[in-house]
Amino acid sequence: MTPVSPIHPDPQAPEAPGRPGVPPTWTSSAKDAVTGALGGGRVRAAVGFGVVNEVYWPSSGDPQVRDLTFLVGTPDGWVDVKRDCIYILTPCEDGPLIGVEHRLADDPTFRLRLEIMPSIENDSLLIDYALEGGGTLYALLAPHLADCGQNNTAWVQDGMLYATRDDAALALSCSGGFGAMSAGFVGVSDGWQDFHQHGGMTWQYARAEGGNVALTGELKESRGTLAMAFARHAGGAAIHARGSLQRPYPQQRAEFLKAWQTWTGRLRLPAGGDEERARARLSAQVIRVHEGSDFSGAIVASLSVPFGQAHSDLGGYHLVWPRDMVEAATGLLAAGQPHDTLRSLNYLLACQSPDGHWPQNLYPNGEPYWSGDQLDETAFVLLLMGKLRELGLDTALRPEALTWAARRAAGYLARNGPVSQEDRWEENSGVTAYTLGLMIAALVAAGPWLDAEEADYALALADDWNARLDGWCYVTGDDAPLAGQYGVDGYYIRIAPQAGPQPGRQEVPLANTAGLKVQAGALVSLDFGYLVRVGLRRADDRRILDTLKVVDGELRYDSPAGPLYYRYQHDGYGNTADGGPYLGQGIGRAWPLLAGERGHLALLAGESPQPYIDAMLHSSGPGGLFPEQVWDAPPTRRFQPGKPAGSAMPLVWAHAEYLKLLWAREHGQPYEALRAVQERYLAGKPVPQIRFWRTDAPAFELPAGLALRVEDTRPFTLHCGFGAADAWDSVQERGAQAGVFGLWRVEFTAQELSNQSALNFTRRFEDGWEGRDHRVVLRG
Repeated sequence: MTPVSPIHPDPQAPEAPGRPGVPPTWTSSAKDAVTGALGGGRVRAAVGFGVVNEVYWPSSGDPQVRDLTFLVGTPDGWVDVKRDCIYILTPCEDGPLIGVEHRLADDPTFRLRLEIMPSIENDSLLIDYALEGGGTLYALLAPHLADCGQNNTAWVQDGMLYATRDDAALALSCSGGFGAMSAGFVGVSDGWQDFHQHGGMTWQYARAEGGNVALTGELKESRGTLAMAFARHAGGAAIHARGSLQRPYPQQRAEFLKAWQTWTGRLRLPAGGDEERARARLSAQVIRVHEGSDFSGAIVASLSVPFGQAHSDLGGYHLVWPRDMVEAATGLLAAGQPHDTLRSLNYLLACQSPDGHWPQNLYPNGEPYWSGDQLDETAFVLLLMGKLRELGLDTALRPEALTWAARRAAGYLARNGPVSQEDRWEENSGVTAYTLGLMIAALVAAGPWLDAEEADYALALADDWNARLDGWCYVTGDDAPLAGQYGVDGYYIRIAPQAGPQPGRQEVPLANTAGLKVQAGALVSLDFGYLVRVGLRRADDRRILDTLKVVDGELRYDSPAGPLYYRYQHDGYGNTADGGPYLGQGIGRAWPLLAGERGHLALLAGESPQPYIDAMLHSSGPGGLFPEQVWDAPPTRRFQPGKPAGSAMPLVWAHAEYLKLLWAREHGQPYEALRAVQERYLAGKPVPQIRFWRTDAPAFELPAGLALRVEDTRPFTLHCGFGAADAWDSVQERGAQAGVFGLWRVEFTAQELSNQSALNFTRRFEDGWEGRDHRVVLRG
């Protein structure tokens, strides 16, 4: 057998003019559908505006293509399929086989039918096509190899189209062969510019090196199959492309659907109407597509780059956010796919940092992207572990692995809480009911994997934080400027920058705005709802109900689709007033995801969640995908009220929320809630025994009967005394003792504090005095 040699472009071929082309961008993040194979093939792809845009390989975190669209040459002119045609999506219940039909409004004979699916055994995307009504079809491909539109090189050779950049290569082949072929630079010498200037394909450049490139190929036949394949070098990509076309397309189609039918057949869809169940099936499939094949279990947030048409940034949403991923894995668990959930947990355990936390986000290969620390993400993994344990599914993983992960994660939360460097929206540091509630539940969930001393500590810390949560996150009186407007005593705020008294008077700087700062007491969100969902508060708790009144008044948008919700007042993340893309500052739009969160609270309070379920259903895109945000202004040429606003679509988190809301409606309880948490805080209501004093969570008063533990992550000596602030009586020094989870502590028992009025102290560390005094008033 003759070995296959790598393919090299002809250095003598004519070079396309216009290097490097216009600055590259990604394409719109509003997708119609997503697809991926269950098998050996590692390609994932999205379709938007009826054409392939963004193709991922070898993992769901590695985009390699901006888009592949079509032009049609006719005796009367030419057609840009993406711009000139009306398209209809053809749904497929059995799996993510994407069918699209393009039509021309003024020519009833014109039809371009596309069917798009990845190969189950080759690293290639198959596009089966059929053109009716005459004309010649041309494929127009824009590679963005290795996650970048710069420094790509494209060429034509031996009847195929090629591109390469760094260690990624692409080959495009056609079952019927190409006629004319060309490689050019986008905006100067690409195929679209050729048609725009000359009405047809007149350029046939053999090579475009080192820029933003595009490839054009004339399809000899009006029916056939394209194979877009990937490998580390051009020769390997050619093998995948040829291999994909050597097998009959109908046979590959049947195999693709059979694998998905088997997977979909294992779903346990929640009860509901036909439309609800169909969307539940689609939601589960969408989540599964976002798990790539290269790193088993890794689920990215979306196969899209938000507002990608306006920038060329790396990352986008094709990254693993541990929070979003746990939400997605939990959604699949609720839909009856425990093996998928276990794969995801296995992946997360393998990605845990040595200190116990999970990165803010990361590529599927484990490489961190952003460097922020969001404590809810670490807490979420512990909650997923706890859920699997309660269901008896944790035995699928080695006990030692679970124990090691739980001890490190619980220790990280203990050392770093209750203040999180970032909230769940990745915009502010501080204390939120959302993150703190998840951490409290996570410390309880970790208990079975901890030793006795660690478990006692974790529960005591959780009890203390739960008792102090309202003091940090709930406002009344002068701290609650919205209370009078809505006739309530108080409400939970979005965030308090510090864990201290009078949280509503603290000032919150808002991201994505022109430096706007707002009083914390004037900012609300639906984030507090997780206090109910994880089992810390009852849905009929007056504080919960009062906060809902304020949230409904401040954040509800009654769209044509139904009630949807904003993240918080003055949100600046969203497209601009005229619908332009977000470029660092915009207008926050309403989120279908939050309609799902509001629906949970309605259900748990004994109301119908149906308006919120319907709102999610009706705010989706043409292919049934849930968008990140919807348009909330008068209709424009591009946007309609209550429909996708051009941000990320699909948002995997929203599809998981929908699955869990349907499950909750059927079972009358939230899927996230752990029995251990509910029994402790809703049934048992433990009385805290210890107040934990930290630098970023000081205690200014200590109720009678509580011990006081002063803690730090470094050794210290406590210089302390009792009495008035300016007269320390019985001054003494106590050396901190090493405790669990790497914390050092000095503890005062409730008995020795019982006859004192106040404790004054400061600390001396190895590098000197901390430079300030602290005072805790002791309540008898």
